[in-house]
Amino acid sequence: MKDTKLISLAITFIFISNISTSYGRPYQVLGIFPLNSRSHFVFFEQLSKGLARRGHKVDVISTFPQKIACLNYTDIEIPAAIPKLVNSLTYEFAQENLNVNSDQVHFFAQIPGNVVCEKGFQNQVVLDLIEKRLRNTAYDLVITEIFAAHCFMAFGHHLKVPVVGLSSSALYPWGNDMVGNPPNLAFVPNNLLEHMENMSFWQRLYNVLHTYYYRMYFNYYTSPQSDMIKKYFGPDAPGVRELEHDLALILTNSHLAINGPRPTTPALVEVGGLHIQDDDPEIPADHLKWLNESKDGFIYFTFGSMMQIESFPKPVLDVLYKSLGKLAPIRVFMKAPQPEKLPPGLPKNIRTFTWMPQLKVLRHKNIRAFITHGGLMGTQEAIHSAVPMIGMPLFADQFTNVDLYVSKKIAIRLDYADMTENKLDHALNEILHNPIYRETMKKVSEKFKDGPMSPLDTAVYWIEYVIRHGKTALRSPAVNMYWWQVALVDVYVFLTITALVIVFVTVKIVRFISKILSPAVNTPHSKKVN
Repeated sequence: MKDTKLISLAITFIFISNISTSYGRPYQVLGIFPLNSRSHFVFFEQLSKGLARRGHKVDVISTFPQKIACLNYTDIEIPAAIPKLVNSLTYEFAQENLNVNSDQVHFFAQIPGNVVCEKGFQNQVVLDLIEKRLRNTAYDLVITEIFAAHCFMAFGHHLKVPVVGLSSSALYPWGNDMVGNPPNLAFVPNNLLEHMENMSFWQRLYNVLHTYYYRMYFNYYTSPQSDMIKKYFGPDAPGVRELEHDLALILTNSHLAINGPRPTTPALVEVGGLHIQDDDPEIPADHLKWLNESKDGFIYFTFGSMMQIESFPKPVLDVLYKSLGKLAPIRVFMKAPQPEKLPPGLPKNIRTFTWMPQLKVLRHKNIRAFITHGGLMGTQEAIHSAVPMIGMPLFADQFTNVDLYVSKKIAIRLDYADMTENKLDHALNEILHNPIYRETMKKVSEKFKDGPMSPLDTAVYWIEYVIRHGKTALRSPAVNMYWWQVALVDVYVFLTITALVIVFVTVKIVRFISKILSPAVNTPHSKKVN
């Protein structure tokens, strides 16, 4: 029996590794992901592994090597360019640098942008790849992140191959121009704003001003990346803005069921939920036993892979303790990277953990709700698992995400800054006992999972398409046009001027004719004879 299983697995591996041969040879792909953010990398990792399972050879530069070897997937590990972002983000740091009122765009451009570029290029592993190995490796494609460190797109130009950009969130304001995507700010709010649906005139005006200002702001602060590119790839290398507009394709972690209908060019493909693959380890036995014994259900509570909940102010934690403690016998499964730093008096119905295979927890039969910071990866997993949410957004696109879910009646929003025991009690009572949230979540979940192909298969197909047909195969002509040409401003100005000229000339002609006819009208036909 054991031999039969081994033979079956071997046949499966051979089959999977040769799927790509239906289109020809397996391709060689270089993935470059130097930002040491686990929540971002999980999206890129699953795509890279998906390509590897299709038989393509994938080399991945990152700070997160695979713990279990993956066929056709080769790790090229590099040291972290910035301080560790796993279980290390404190409340104070997030408030100072990342909340909606802080200068988060400058932070994005400088730290995960310019600093990651500079430190990444200084790394000997990366230098060796530029100077030695890449000259002897016939790569067909480069995949890299669209977020802030866009300097690594230079590898595509260096290798003379297409570059595909990956966004682990919906596109930020500076992303659409790269592939000439029409953002249509009349009804699509940018994801650095709190979500706005059916915008009024003033909201649309603010959306336009905010989007264009932050796009120019980001471009200004990331412009030093052009000098870095020329320093390491040669003085004739293109600048970062030119490289951005040379992208063949962007794969973005957004989805019709969540983000709603919006205009997209063929070079922007939505693959929301791509990371949901359920290939994590099993839930540890002691925790699984506790969840199984939670007969009245449990609430899953985590602020993601970065935040330390134990760093929150004591008044916030006191509110959490009091409200969550009153839920017993309903239990709470809460992430705390350093539980020893939590204030004393943790309610008996709360169990802490440092890491957990999240998707398996969200799919557990006894789960009743999910308390989250609103990170896109985790909330998409909750939607996929049909678990209603209480969102407490902290920074970046989390405000947009949570407000979007509130508008769909699948979540309730709480702001930790003014959260009280009564507010949290009310939110918990609603999410646990009002059936509208679970019923609506089931409908959204079904829509989220309904499609002609899985998000991963969709992503792999379009990547293979770009390799087969070249980097311009999906490119919009808008990439090579000025904004005022795309918006037809010149056409509208011409039509307006033409209309004014016609009106002006018509008025002049009428006045001229009137003057000619005027004497004849006033002259008597005959004089009276005396």
